[in-house]
Amino acid sequence: MTSSGRLAAWRGIARSLAVYRLDRRHRASLTRFAGTFVRPGDLVFDIGAHVGDRTAAFAGIGAKVVAVEAQPRLARLLRWQFRRSRRVTVVGAAVGRTAGTLSLRLNTRNPTVASASEGFVAAAGAGAAGWEGQVWDATITVDCTTLDELIARFGRPAFVKIDVEGFEAEVLAGLSPEYAPEALSFEFVTMDRAPALQALQEAVRLGYAGFDVSLGESHEWVFGERQTAEALEAYLQDLPEAANSGDVYGWRGASRRL
Repeated sequence: MTSSGRLAAWRGIARSLAVYRLDRRHRASLTRFAGTFVRPGDLVFDIGAHVGDRTAAFAGIGAKVVAVEAQPRLARLLRWQFRRSRRVTVVGAAVGRTAGTLSLRLNTRNPTVASASEGFVAAAGAGAAGWEGQVWDATITVDCTTLDELIARFGRPAFVKIDVEGFEAEVLAGLSPEYAPEALSFEFVTMDRAPALQALQEAVRLGYAGFDVSLGESHEWVFGERQTAEALEAYLQDLPEAANSGDVYGWRGASRRL
């Protein structure tokens, strides 16, 4: 990458930090919301940790966090941010269906939307509303691990957050039902809903039966009570394009109230 390309990449990271890490209201709202499904002492996996806002919220609650990030620059940034934290471990890798390597498409001006999904990149580049001007201008090869491998290394988490721009179903495909955490979340985007619908089916395979949604960065529940997979699928299909994005949360069997 040229020096101008490197400068553009770090400018993109600086913008993401300003939005997600330096905004006090965002930090406080996110920590409050995360406290409804993460408790002190929990082990949490943050898959697609990006600039670390979720990692910081989980650690601030008192959880132990494994922050997994495929982009080398962001992984270095995470290690620097949490260098003094005993609660955070950073893993520089992608997560997928199988271990090995994969190709990661980078958007140097907007690093939080790097993706290993060609379908996601194609959909965003096809003129989808809200995604105008986004350009994936570099490709790198990165190490890839699986959720099963991470669990073998760090233990079974209480919660897994997945935000990997259209690759969520592939992440869940690398998880065995016997290791599935009590709760998880995965991102969806309205301009390319197929990956989220596939991820929902993977969640059902893993034994998740109750679901809710939080739109965008609202840090609020849409329903406030757990929905069936069928109801969630219908909701995602009917959601207006303008909703843009959000996260589906799923729970196995019993447990924590919303």
